[in-house]
Amino acid sequence: QVQVVESGGRLVEAGGSLRLSCAASGRTSSRYVMGWFRQAPGKEREFVASVSESGGTTRYADSVKGRFTISRDNAKNTVYLEMNSLKPEDTAVYYCYAYIVTTPSRYWGQGTQVTVSS
Repeated sequence: QVQVVESGGRLVEAGGSLRLSCAASGRTSSRYVMGWFRQAPGKEREFVASVSESGGTTRYADSVKGRFTISRDNAKNTVYLEMNSLKPEDTAVYYCYAYIVTTPSRYWGQGTQVTVSS
């Protein structure tokens, strides 16, 4: 079993910055693809960004390219989402996941609320 815990969500003004953190624990012998989805009120959950096990490959949704940066610290099994130039449409609950390719299994965190005021 893998536990995923996010932190860092809060209220921020438009144009501001925020960094989310996500720590994975359990099955530490496994390597995880990690990433973020988000879900705004009344909308479906959507992909935001992901990073490969090694950290060498990243992917982003078109809506966040150039503004968000995902990175990871494998020594801490932690992934970060640096969010800049935030817009009100970035308001959502952000969910972190850890994905074990070999199983395959995906584990989700409980979510952290990001609210961007205009």
